[in-house]
Amino acid sequence: MELKVDSSKFKDEVMEKIEELSGQNIFACYLCGKCSAGCPVVDKMDILPHQIMRYLQLGAYEIVLNSKTIWLCASCFTCGVRCPKGVDIAKVNEALRLIVLRESKDYIDISEISQKDLEELPPIALVSNFRKYTT
Repeated sequence: MELKVDSSKFKDEVMEKIEELSGQNIFACYLCGKCSAGCPVVDKMDILPHQIMRYLQLGAYEIVLNSKTIWLCASCFTCGVRCPKGVDIAKVNEALRLIVLRESKDYIDISEISQKDLEELPPIALVSNFRKYTT
């Protein structure tokens, strides 16, 4: 008898966004740990790659979005190559970084930039900053 789990019951808006941006099925991961075993920067991470997947499966998004791991991922794709299910955690980490960057946080308030700085800063630096933090 084969047990089938309908993962759509566990999905919410955040999970759907992660899967949309990454193109990966988070629930395909069965936590074998091969991704973590082959990761070249795992010793610097606060959450191991397979743990990222488990936290996502459990809906613990805040833990993952506030972790160092998503920023330390070298996107070397070793995890995806080693995964027996073909889940590419590097793509998931990129999606998580995008979600963090797309939060509507104003890191720089244009009204607080001095006139002197506005005259000295290259316009492309300002444009680039505001594009980066725009949803």
